[in-house]
Amino acid sequence: MSEQINMGEYAAGSGQAQETVHAETHGAGHVHMTSYGTYIMVWLGLVALTAVTVTVAGIHLGSLTLITALLIAAVKTSLVGYHFMHIKNDNAITKIFILVCIVIFLTFWILTFSDLSFR
Repeated sequence: MSEQINMGEYAAGSGQAQETVHAETHGAGHVHMTSYGTYIMVWLGLVALTAVTVTVAGIHLGSLTLITALLIAAVKTSLVGYHFMHIKNDNAITKIFILVCIVIFLTFWILTFSDLSFR
């Protein structure tokens, strides 16, 4: 009982302390569960975004067609990564590495598109 009180006092401190207590109380084998309803809703969202992508491809938007398709693909990628690959449950350092990779990837795309637009 005294361990629970001490851990409760420890958890009442900073946010990092709460995360540490959370990790210590669950141990290495703890798994965060996601309901089937969440998976179904994400899947329906992905199907809807695919339908939007196909529809936009059939409409002549000029140069906005490619940008729209890339934005929809980015949203679909984030949905898959966040829910199906369980990035939402990963630790902070993994999220930082993913963010750095995204920033580098976007930098290459911006430089490529700016080069193509000024030719």
